[in-house]
Amino acid sequence: MKELPNPTFPLSPVSLPRGSLHRPDPAGSPALAQGGRGGIQVSWAKHLDEVRQAQRLRFEVFAGEMGARLETTLAGHDIDLFDDYCEHLLVRDELTQEVVGTYRVLTPAQARRVGGTYSDTEFDLTRLRSLRARMVELGRSCVHPEHRHGGVILALWGALAEFMVRNQLDTMIGCASIPMLHNGVVSGQAAASIWNQVRQTHLAPIEYHVLPRLALPVAELDGTLEVEPPALIKGYLRLGAKVLGAPAWDPDFNTADLPMLMRIADLPPRYRKHFLGV
Repeated sequence: MKELPNPTFPLSPVSLPRGSLHRPDPAGSPALAQGGRGGIQVSWAKHLDEVRQAQRLRFEVFAGEMGARLETTLAGHDIDLFDDYCEHLLVRDELTQEVVGTYRVLTPAQARRVGGTYSDTEFDLTRLRSLRARMVELGRSCVHPEHRHGGVILALWGALAEFMVRNQLDTMIGCASIPMLHNGVVSGQAAASIWNQVRQTHLAPIEYHVLPRLALPVAELDGTLEVEPPALIKGYLRLGAKVLGAPAWDPDFNTADLPMLMRIADLPPRYRKHFLGV
Protein backbone atom coordinates (compact mmCIF):
# COMPACT_ATOMS: atom_id res chain seq x y z
CA MET A 1 0.00 0.00 0.00
CA LYS A 2 1.27 3.43 -0.90
CA GLU A 3 0.84 6.06 1.80
CA LEU A 4 -0.79 9.25 0.62
CA PRO A 5 1.01 12.54 1.32
CA ASN A 6 0.08 14.18 4.59
CA PRO A 7 -3.40 15.64 4.14
CA THR A 8 -3.94 19.37 4.08
CA PHE A 9 -6.03 19.16 7.25
CA PRO A 10 -6.05 16.59 10.05
CA LEU A 11 -8.48 13.81 9.21
CA SER A 12 -9.69 12.57 12.56
CA PRO A 13 -11.97 9.51 12.71
CA VAL A 14 -15.37 10.41 11.39
CA SER A 15 -18.08 10.62 14.03
CA LEU A 16 -21.70 10.19 13.10
CA PRO A 17 -23.92 12.45 15.20
CA ARG A 18 -27.32 11.45 16.53
CA GLY A 19 -27.53 7.70 16.09
CA SER A 20 -25.39 4.60 15.74
CA LEU A 21 -24.29 2.53 12.80
CA HIS A 22 -26.99 -0.04 13.44
CA ARG A 23 -30.01 1.26 15.33
CA PRO A 24 -32.91 3.20 13.84
CA ASP A 25 -33.37 6.56 15.50
CA PRO A 26 -36.14 7.13 18.06
CA ALA A 27 -38.43 8.69 15.47
CA GLY A 28 -38.46 5.43 13.57
CA SER A 29 -36.67 6.66 10.46
CA PRO A 30 -33.88 4.55 8.95
CA ALA A 31 -30.58 4.69 10.78
CA LEU A 32 -28.25 7.46 9.72
CA ALA A 33 -25.67 4.92 8.61
CA GLN A 34 -27.72 1.86 7.79
CA GLY A 35 -26.47 -0.03 4.74
CA GLY A 36 -28.48 -2.17 2.37
CA ARG A 37 -26.91 -5.39 3.73
CA GLY A 38 -25.89 -4.19 7.16
CA GLY A 39 -24.26 -1.20 8.76
CA ILE A 40 -21.93 1.17 6.97
CA GLN A 41 -18.63 2.78 7.92
CA VAL A 42 -17.43 6.25 7.00
CA SER A 43 -13.75 7.18 6.78
CA TRP A 44 -11.21 9.30 4.91
CA ALA A 45 -8.86 7.56 2.47
CA LYS A 46 -5.36 7.29 3.89
CA HIS A 47 -3.73 5.10 1.25
CA LEU A 48 -3.67 5.11 -2.53
CA ASP A 49 -5.38 1.72 -2.71
CA GLU A 50 -8.37 3.23 -0.87
CA VAL A 51 -8.56 6.05 -3.41
CA ARG A 52 -8.43 3.44 -6.17
CA GLN A 53 -11.52 1.77 -4.70
CA ALA A 54 -13.38 5.06 -4.91
CA GLN A 55 -12.18 5.60 -8.47
CA ARG A 56 -13.39 2.13 -9.47
CA LEU A 57 -16.84 2.88 -8.05
CA ARG A 58 -16.91 6.18 -9.89
CA PHE A 59 -16.02 4.46 -13.17
CA GLU A 60 -18.72 1.84 -12.70
CA VAL A 61 -21.38 4.48 -12.12
CA PHE A 62 -20.27 7.24 -14.48
CA ALA A 63 -19.06 5.15 -17.42
CA GLY A 64 -20.93 1.89 -16.95
CA GLU A 65 -24.27 3.26 -15.80
CA MET A 66 -24.39 6.82 -17.18
CA GLY A 67 -22.37 6.28 -20.36
CA ALA A 68 -19.75 8.95 -19.64
CA ARG A 69 -16.74 9.11 -21.94
CA LEU A 70 -13.81 9.07 -19.52
CA GLU A 71 -10.17 9.56 -20.39
CA THR A 72 -8.28 7.63 -17.75
CA THR A 73 -4.73 6.56 -17.06
CA LEU A 74 -5.86 3.28 -15.48
CA ALA A 75 -8.46 0.99 -17.04
CA GLY A 76 -11.69 0.71 -15.08
CA HIS A 77 -10.95 3.78 -12.93
CA ASP A 78 -12.22 7.36 -13.13
CA ILE A 79 -9.08 9.46 -12.60
CA ASP A 80 -8.38 13.10 -13.34
CA LEU A 81 -5.71 15.64 -12.41
CA PHE A 82 -7.62 16.89 -9.34
CA ASP A 83 -7.68 13.51 -7.59
CA ASP A 84 -4.11 13.77 -6.30
CA TYR A 85 -4.94 17.07 -4.59
CA CYS A 86 -8.23 15.99 -3.00
CA GLU A 87 -9.22 14.30 0.21
CA HIS A 88 -11.46 11.30 -0.52
CA LEU A 89 -14.38 10.45 1.74
CA LEU A 90 -15.47 6.80 1.66
CA VAL A 91 -18.55 4.89 2.80
CA ARG A 92 -18.10 1.13 3.11
CA ASP A 93 -20.55 -1.71 3.53
CA GLU A 94 -19.67 -3.02 6.99
CA LEU A 95 -20.06 -6.68 6.01
CA THR A 96 -18.20 -6.71 2.70
CA GLN A 97 -15.92 -3.67 3.22
CA GLU A 98 -16.84 -2.63 -0.32
CA VAL A 99 -16.77 1.11 -1.02
CA VAL A 100 -20.41 1.98 -1.77
CA GLY A 101 -20.25 5.77 -1.65
CA THR A 102 -17.69 8.52 -2.09
CA TYR A 103 -17.09 12.26 -2.29
CA ARG A 104 -13.88 14.08 -3.01
CA VAL A 105 -13.04 17.33 -1.27
CA LEU A 106 -10.67 19.99 -2.62
CA THR A 107 -9.55 22.37 0.13
CA PRO A 108 -8.56 26.02 -0.45
CA ALA A 109 -4.85 25.32 -0.02
CA GLN A 110 -4.93 22.41 -2.45
CA ALA A 111 -6.99 24.40 -4.95
CA ARG A 112 -4.23 27.00 -4.95
CA ARG A 113 -1.65 24.27 -5.54
CA VAL A 114 -3.47 22.75 -8.52
CA GLY A 115 -4.40 26.16 -9.93
CA GLY A 116 -8.15 26.15 -9.37
CA THR A 117 -11.12 23.87 -8.91
CA TYR A 118 -12.91 21.49 -11.24
CA SER A 119 -15.81 23.95 -11.21
CA ASP A 120 -13.46 26.59 -12.66
CA THR A 121 -13.21 24.44 -15.80
CA GLU A 122 -16.98 24.61 -16.29
CA PHE A 123 -17.79 28.10 -15.00
CA ASP A 124 -16.28 31.56 -14.67
CA LEU A 125 -16.17 31.83 -10.86
CA THR A 126 -14.81 35.38 -10.72
CA ARG A 127 -17.61 36.54 -8.42
CA LEU A 128 -16.70 33.93 -5.82
CA ARG A 129 -13.15 35.20 -5.31
CA SER A 130 -14.00 36.71 -1.91
CA LEU A 131 -15.14 33.27 -0.68
CA ARG A 132 -12.21 31.16 -1.80
CA ALA A 133 -10.10 31.39 1.37
CA ARG A 134 -12.69 29.31 3.27
CA MET A 135 -14.34 27.50 0.36
CA VAL A 136 -14.03 23.81 -0.47
CA GLU A 137 -15.18 22.08 -3.62
CA LEU A 138 -17.21 18.89 -3.41
CA GLY A 139 -17.06 16.61 -6.41
CA ARG A 140 -17.53 13.16 -7.90
CA SER A 141 -20.44 12.33 -5.59
CA CYS A 142 -21.20 8.69 -6.23
CA VAL A 143 -23.25 5.91 -4.58
CA HIS A 144 -23.50 2.24 -5.57
CA PRO A 145 -26.93 1.42 -7.10
CA GLU A 146 -27.74 -1.06 -4.32
CA HIS A 147 -27.13 1.54 -1.62
CA ARG A 148 -29.03 4.56 -2.92
CA HIS A 149 -30.99 5.38 0.18
CA GLY A 150 -30.91 8.27 2.58
CA GLY A 151 -28.53 6.63 5.04
CA VAL A 152 -25.46 6.69 2.79
CA ILE A 153 -25.97 10.30 1.68
CA LEU A 154 -26.68 11.48 5.23
CA ALA A 155 -23.54 9.73 6.47
CA LEU A 156 -21.46 11.48 3.80
CA TRP A 157 -23.01 14.86 4.58
CA GLY A 158 -22.50 14.38 8.32
CA ALA A 159 -18.80 13.70 7.80
CA LEU A 160 -18.47 16.67 5.45
CA ALA A 161 -20.16 19.02 7.93
CA GLU A 162 -17.81 17.87 10.70
CA PHE A 163 -14.79 18.38 8.42
CA MET A 164 -15.91 21.90 7.53
CA VAL A 165 -16.49 23.03 11.11
CA ARG A 166 -13.34 21.37 12.49
CA ASN A 167 -11.18 23.13 9.89
CA GLN A 168 -12.96 26.51 10.10
CA LEU A 169 -14.27 26.36 6.54
CA ASP A 170 -17.71 27.73 5.79
CA THR A 171 -18.56 27.41 2.08
CA MET A 172 -18.99 24.46 -0.27
CA ILE A 173 -19.35 24.62 -4.04
CA GLY A 174 -19.77 22.02 -6.72
CA CYS A 175 -21.36 21.05 -10.01
CA ALA A 176 -24.64 19.14 -9.55
CA SER A 177 -25.36 17.00 -12.58
CA ILE A 178 -28.65 16.48 -14.41
CA PRO A 179 -28.64 13.56 -16.90
CA MET A 180 -29.35 14.61 -20.48
CA LEU A 181 -31.28 11.37 -21.04
CA HIS A 182 -35.00 11.94 -20.48
CA ASN A 183 -37.69 9.37 -21.32
CA GLY A 184 -35.09 7.43 -23.30
CA VAL A 185 -34.10 10.41 -25.44
CA VAL A 186 -30.93 12.47 -25.18
CA SER A 187 -32.25 15.98 -24.67
CA GLY A 188 -31.56 19.06 -22.59
CA GLN A 189 -35.26 19.71 -22.01
CA ALA A 190 -35.31 18.13 -18.55
CA ALA A 191 -32.31 20.20 -17.48
CA ALA A 192 -33.85 23.38 -18.90
CA SER A 193 -37.07 22.65 -17.01
CA ILE A 194 -35.27 22.00 -13.74
CA TRP A 195 -33.29 25.22 -14.18
CA ASN A 196 -36.53 27.14 -14.70
CA GLN A 197 -37.91 25.63 -11.47
CA VAL A 198 -34.94 26.25 -9.19
CA ARG A 199 -34.17 29.75 -10.48
CA GLN A 200 -37.55 30.82 -9.12
CA THR A 201 -36.96 29.53 -5.60
CA HIS A 202 -33.26 28.93 -4.93
CA LEU A 203 -31.23 31.39 -7.01
CA ALA A 204 -28.28 32.97 -5.20
CA PRO A 205 -27.94 36.76 -4.87
CA ILE A 206 -26.65 38.35 -8.05
CA GLU A 207 -23.24 39.11 -6.53
CA TYR A 208 -22.53 35.35 -6.55
CA HIS A 209 -23.77 34.54 -10.04
CA VAL A 210 -21.38 32.63 -12.29
CA LEU A 211 -21.31 32.05 -16.06
CA PRO A 212 -20.99 28.67 -17.82
CA ARG A 213 -18.07 28.27 -20.18
CA LEU A 214 -20.09 25.92 -22.41
CA ALA A 215 -23.68 26.91 -21.77
CA LEU A 216 -26.62 24.59 -22.22
CA PRO A 217 -28.81 26.51 -24.73
CA VAL A 218 -31.76 26.70 -22.34
CA ALA A 219 -33.52 29.44 -24.34
CA GLU A 220 -33.78 27.07 -27.31
CA LEU A 221 -35.18 24.15 -25.30
CA ASP A 222 -38.61 23.35 -23.94
CA GLY A 223 -38.24 24.29 -20.28
CA THR A 224 -41.83 23.60 -19.28
CA LEU A 225 -41.66 19.87 -18.56
CA GLU A 226 -42.97 18.66 -15.21
CA VAL A 227 -39.83 16.87 -14.08
CA GLU A 228 -38.31 16.58 -10.63
CA PRO A 229 -34.67 17.46 -9.97
CA PRO A 230 -32.35 14.52 -9.23
CA ALA A 231 -32.41 13.37 -5.61
CA LEU A 232 -28.99 14.84 -4.85
CA ILE A 233 -30.01 18.30 -6.04
CA LYS A 234 -33.23 18.13 -4.02
CA GLY A 235 -31.15 17.17 -0.99
CA TYR A 236 -28.78 20.10 -1.47
CA LEU A 237 -31.71 22.51 -1.73
CA ARG A 238 -33.22 21.15 1.50
CA LEU A 239 -29.87 21.88 3.16
CA GLY A 240 -30.09 25.53 2.13
CA ALA A 241 -27.97 25.42 -1.03
CA LYS A 242 -28.31 28.09 -3.71
CA VAL A 243 -27.99 27.81 -7.47
CA LEU A 244 -25.39 30.21 -8.86
CA GLY A 245 -26.59 30.42 -12.45
CA ALA A 246 -27.64 28.61 -15.60
CA PRO A 247 -26.33 25.10 -16.30
CA ALA A 248 -23.23 24.22 -18.26
CA TRP A 249 -23.18 21.36 -20.72
CA ASP A 250 -20.68 18.58 -20.04
CA PRO A 251 -20.49 16.51 -23.24
CA ASP A 252 -18.10 13.93 -21.77
CA PHE A 253 -20.44 13.04 -18.91
CA ASN A 254 -23.55 13.71 -21.04
CA THR A 255 -24.99 15.91 -18.30
CA ALA A 256 -26.08 19.46 -17.65
CA ASP A 257 -24.28 20.79 -14.56
CA LEU A 258 -25.81 23.32 -12.19
CA PRO A 259 -23.34 25.44 -10.19
CA MET A 260 -24.31 25.25 -6.53
CA LEU A 261 -23.14 26.87 -3.31
CA MET A 262 -23.89 25.78 0.23
CA ARG A 263 -22.83 27.60 3.40
CA ILE A 264 -22.71 26.18 6.92
CA ALA A 265 -24.49 29.30 8.19
CA ASP A 266 -27.45 28.57 5.90
CA LEU A 267 -28.11 25.07 7.23
CA PRO A 268 -31.72 24.91 8.46
CA PRO A 269 -31.93 24.42 12.25
CA ARG A 270 -33.06 20.78 12.06
CA TYR A 271 -30.07 19.83 9.89
CA ARG A 272 -27.67 21.92 11.96
CA LYS A 273 -28.75 19.97 15.03
CA HIS A 274 -28.61 16.65 13.19
CA PHE A 275 -25.15 17.10 11.67
CA LEU A 276 -23.47 19.40 14.17
CA GLY A 277 -25.42 18.82 17.39
CA VAL A 278 -26.02 22.57 17.88
